[in-house]
Amino acid sequence: MMKKVFTYVYLSFSLLIAEKGSFEKGVAFYDSRSKGAVGYSVKPLNIENAIKQFKKASQNLELDAGVYLMRCYYFKGKFVANTDDEKKEVFSKGKKIGEKLIKLFPKSAAVRYWYLVNLGSWAEVYGTMAAAKEGVAGLMRDHSKKIIEIDPSYSNGGGYFMLGAVHFKSPYIPFILSWPDNDLAVKNLKKAYGIGDPTPSQTVYLAQALYKDGQKEEAEFYLRELLKKPFSHSEKVEDFDQHQIAKSLLEEWK
Repeated sequence: MMKKVFTYVYLSFSLLIAEKGSFEKGVAFYDSRSKGAVGYSVKPLNIENAIKQFKKASQNLELDAGVYLMRCYYFKGKFVANTDDEKKEVFSKGKKIGEKLIKLFPKSAAVRYWYLVNLGSWAEVYGTMAAAKEGVAGLMRDHSKKIIEIDPSYSNGGGYFMLGAVHFKSPYIPFILSWPDNDLAVKNLKKAYGIGDPTPSQTVYLAQALYKDGQKEEAEFYLRELLKKPFSHSEKVEDFDQHQIAKSLLEEWK
């Protein structure tokens, strides 16, 4: 009997060690996701390997591996997938993982944040009708508020950023969608900008909300300040994307 127990404990421990090893390999591949990238052109090998390793690690490291899987699926859908159908498939996977993990880990700000990143991307590629049917705007608002409640500083004020972004992007439709408010977009995006180190995407969204509010000079100031900054080593492709958007907006606003 004792021998069976020992064997079971040994196998369980060995499995846990193996899955921890897979998780660490996944992190290494994820951190190398932009290696060899030129502009938007990203080689898929590292992000595919990261996904493979995080899937292996997810049995006993479900929370940490799951969050990284959502991060991987966002990156793959945004920068590796070439067609709308591919993007739909990838963002749907990230969205599905988030829905599952929120039930299992309701107090995780990371789970809700990366769920919203994938949900918002899913809505963009599926279109307005699908997003409305899914109730995306309401989900974005409610989960953003929950992130703020759990950890207002997570991901440099990520909850405030998401809340501001949904107020900015969602259309005001009387009697149907009457809560979106650009003043609240500016308020929350400024709050996010002031927490930690503002990200390029936070800066771009804040500038757009300010411009929509008629504050063109301030909006342009934020974008010009962003363009002075070098790309981060860890998010080279993501930063390149936001810099290109900033340049396009400044040209458009002339």
